[in-house]
Amino acid sequence: MDIFSYFRKKGIDTLDATFYRKIEEWKSWYNGNVRNFSFYRVYTGQGSYTKRKRKTMGMAKKVCEDIADLLLNERVQFIFSDDATGAFVQGVLDENQFLVFGNDYQERKAYTGTVAYIPYLYDAEIEADGAVTSGKIGINYVSAGNIYPVSWQRGKVTECIFTFPHTVNRKKYIQVQHHKLENGLYVIENTVLEAVTGSREGKELKCEEWRQLRPFRKLIARIETGSPDPQFVIDRLNIVNNADADESNPMGVAIFANAIDTLKKLDIEFDSYCNEFELGKKRIFVAPEMMKNIDGSMAFDPEDTVFYKMPDDYDKEKEGLIHEVDMQIRTESHSKAINDDLNYLSLKCGFGTERYRFDSGQAKTATEVISENSDMYRMLKKHEIILEDVIRQLIKIIIRLGRILNYPLNENTEITVDFDDSIIEDRESERNTDRQDVSMGAMSLVEYRAKWYGETEEQAAKKVQNPAEVIE
Repeated sequence: MDIFSYFRKKGIDTLDATFYRKIEEWKSWYNGNVRNFSFYRVYTGQGSYTKRKRKTMGMAKKVCEDIADLLLNERVQFIFSDDATGAFVQGVLDENQFLVFGNDYQERKAYTGTVAYIPYLYDAEIEADGAVTSGKIGINYVSAGNIYPVSWQRGKVTECIFTFPHTVNRKKYIQVQHHKLENGLYVIENTVLEAVTGSREGKELKCEEWRQLRPFRKLIARIETGSPDPQFVIDRLNIVNNADADESNPMGVAIFANAIDTLKKLDIEFDSYCNEFELGKKRIFVAPEMMKNIDGSMAFDPEDTVFYKMPDDYDKEKEGLIHEVDMQIRTESHSKAINDDLNYLSLKCGFGTERYRFDSGQAKTATEVISENSDMYRMLKKHEIILEDVIRQLIKIIIRLGRILNYPLNENTEITVDFDDSIIEDRESERNTDRQDVSMGAMSLVEYRAKWYGETEEQAAKKVQNPAEVIE
């Protein structure tokens, strides 16, 4: 089923389908299965070809894993000026395994360029007057291939369609969720399409039809949020999108989008390196009379691929009864080529050089890492600009939904996102410097606690009873 045919039928404008083919290409590199590259033909010399799978280093996935672990890990903290509101939000995030799925979707963001988070209410009990008396808050996570911006301005998506594929009794269905503005307030419209053979846009089901299907039994056709703020958050890498001729495209690009040629070269070199060992293994050619013992038993293990029986007309006087061939493997030239391209890849993806060098020969300290990888520091800080705003938007939506459920939450609570920079910063040296600043009076104890104990200044001020308190 072609979702773009459905959009055209409904008169919905979104990005061109060619951009989503780019997303599929990035995904294929992440999965290590690239069309017209991962498999190739080798000529046999006898008028035929054999098909081979190219060995891959999987570096596209590796850089995605690394940026995800650096951006959102278990050490990232969300700090609230209102403790009760913070406890509620943290409970919702924990119930939805945000640190697990959040890290997962940071990795997906790295190879697709864009992801989205959509908080929603479920198991809600609604009174006759429309008041919600109880319910829970869930979070849907969506990757770029299922995100279709409808309207946007200066890179900010204001209306969007999200699709959720399902399989029921071996039939394919797609939930289409449209977030749009009506009279300045957001409404969410849901519909379900069934993939039908011979139909490009699929069959649009009626409410009574989709409610017969288990995944859609509680799906509501139209939700009026009553809010001028969207109930979705778009998260992308802070990289200019140069994969689309349309410069207004609000979607992001993969972290390795401009390093495809380097990924190709790395896999070609790695495949060649593997072939060196496969084709250059030691071989021993043996004269026919040497293959059996006096009693007729085999002199060598028939499963051992090192030994090869020579033909009967083998020249024994010239080559001897046993002839050894030991090919020279070009390890040094392959290693140098691979390490050079790992440096290029690291640089193009924003990590600086030397990050993926396999033969560094020593373990480096955090101080050495920051001094040698300032490119990585700047790259992370750049990506954190968008991610911090995304997390704040997500939290504000959760607070708004919590207020709908009648929880006494402070929607104006101050939200601080404390990213874990200990990997790239020498935290202990920085902390010692701050201790000295407190001793000299250049930094207050309240500021110190707020920075190092994950507290707001108001919380820190309440805990500092004695200005001469010993700093731990």
